Amino acid sequence: MNKKNNWLIALYFSLTFSLLIILSLIFGFGETFFVFNKNNDSNNIKSQIEYGKFINYLDNGWIKSIDFYENGQTAILEAENPDLGPIPQKLRVKIPPNSTSLIVQLKKANVDIDAHATQKNNIKVFYDTFGSLIIPIIIVAILYLFFSRSKIGTTNFRKNNGPNQLLNLKQSNSQLQINPDTGISFDDMAGIDEVKEEFQEIVTFLKNPSRFTVVGATIPKGVLLVGPPGTGKTLLAKAIAGEAKVPFINIAGSEFVEMFVGVGASRVRDLFAKAKKNTPCIVFIDEIDAIGRQRGAGVGGGNDEREQTLNQLLTEMDGFEKNKGIIVIAATNRDDVLDSALLRPGRFDRQITVNPPDKNGRESILKIHSRNKKLASDVSLEIIAQRTSGFGGADLANVLNEAAIISAREEKTVIGLNEINLAIERVIAGLEGPSIVDNKNKRLFAYHESGHAITATLIKDHDRVQTVTLIPRGQSNGLTWFVTSEDPTLVTRSQILARIVGSLAGRAAEEIIFGETELTSGAANDLFRSTDMAKQMVTKFGMAPIGPVALGNQGGGFVFVGRGIKLANEYSAPLAIKIDRQIRFIVKLCYNEAIRIIISNRISLDKIVNQLIDKEILRGNSCEQLISEFSKLPENQVYKTKFNLKEV
Repeated sequence: MNKKNNWLIALYFSLTFSLLIILSLIFGFGETFFVFNKNNDSNNIKSQIEYGKFINYLDNGWIKSIDFYENGQTAILEAENPDLGPIPQKLRVKIPPNSTSLIVQLKKANVDIDAHATQKNNIKVFYDTFGSLIIPIIIVAILYLFFSRSKIGTTNFRKNNGPNQLLNLKQSNSQLQINPDTGISFDDMAGIDEVKEEFQEIVTFLKNPSRFTVVGATIPKGVLLVGPPGTGKTLLAKAIAGEAKVPFINIAGSEFVEMFVGVGASRVRDLFAKAKKNTPCIVFIDEIDAIGRQRGAGVGGGNDEREQTLNQLLTEMDGFEKNKGIIVIAATNRDDVLDSALLRPGRFDRQITVNPPDKNGRESILKIHSRNKKLASDVSLEIIAQRTSGFGGADLANVLNEAAIISAREEKTVIGLNEINLAIERVIAGLEGPSIVDNKNKRLFAYHESGHAITATLIKDHDRVQTVTLIPRGQSNGLTWFVTSEDPTLVTRSQILARIVGSLAGRAAEEIIFGETELTSGAANDLFRSTDMAKQMVTKFGMAPIGPVALGNQGGGFVFVGRGIKLANEYSAPLAIKIDRQIRFIVKLCYNEAIRIIISNRISLDKIVNQLIDKEILRGNSCEQLISEFSKLPENQVYKTKFNLKEV
């Protein structure tokens, strides 16, 4: 809906509201003005006395006559006051409610009593009639015009936008594009070549179905995209819409269910009715886990309205009536909570996992996102791809955009390597904070981060050091980044042990330099990570002397995630004690190894600390150069640590 229509709706509401206010003011004040002033003679009397003085006049016998108005609430009395002269005075007095004994007192005093009923004139009758008949008719007419107002815009706008939203609750909020033009094709996607091939086959089927039907093949009814956030699932749907050139219907899973019973199932029916009228077509349901969770799960059962919506979706996808030419594509990152009936062949025939790209895939994605950006000659997309292990397409696009913003802020015409490094650090760790001023704390943080750097450089199987910095970012006062030599799809036991040693090296450096009494809370996150890695070695990877067994529930044991409730521990208490002892043994063994490396290379540690305090940031090459100058290394320049793990 464009801006002009929004202004019309705003004007419509303003005029309606103003009319109601004017009518309220007229009936609030007009009736009082015309009726009370013209039909109540008591208003012509200006002199007024208090009720207490009125009783005093009555007791003294000065009141000759009295006239009651407004149902006895106001009285006009004729009184003679000897102090004011012999001429009678007309006075007005307000009679308080519940003055039942007043009439008796007036009769005893022989006062002439008269009462005047409230009179209605033609104006009063007009106002009563107008208020009881005409105003309700006006309100009903306004509401009718409000709800029956025709939809503004084309079929690409959602049907329940605007004033007629309440009347269209049962219609789906889907966007129908007869000739979709998303501006995205398969050429704009990289890093997921296998997934692209799957969808290119579907596009070919839509464009040339005879190629497949000649051998008896049928088009898949549904394709489920599964993967972490930011890996390109929604982008794939846009590419399919741009490539297939068939009607495309887009809707989110959360748009089916409302607070009203039966709305979700009705919207599903409306969605597929719209799709049947435009076959062949593609229906894309984003975040399908909003309605596709397993039925009857969680404490107290599931949400009935959501479950009825899912039942209707199951029926429409593969029920008694066949839907030919409709391909349903859904995306989710929570496939573990989906109902099994939704995942079976016939509904979602294909389940495609969209994983984060590998190094070559990240490099291809960076090439696409750097098309409209000016990069300096020293920028290597291969190095950036190597540094961004685990990043998805959205993360990589964000890195290059942040680098461009930093370059523009510094009034540079090209994006340099330094800006890209700052962008990566900002995406990973957060905004850069002010430098540390306190010399004591700065030196402590320097030894902590240098401990990580020197241990990671010297020990075998550890990732290379990329950057060591004392500039605070996020919640950290100092950071050490590493760059992996290859994608961490598989990790060996020696690599995990090396990472535990590297994580504990900061705490070890603090203890060696400052003593046990000066240990700080800065290593809390390092201790958590190292303990978690040791726990996974024992309970998940089978890398401990306890044996090659998995001892923990592998997810799906939580309440309200679509699965049943399981016990926290699925093993005996004596085995739990062994697990705890084995975890502590691994962590202690790695901590002692970190202390040994730091003590053996104390000179290199001090040199790195001095350089770090002076420059506040060191790159990996500088650290390696300092370590090679002052450390006594073996011939291959790494420590070949042999961890003797034993059952405890």
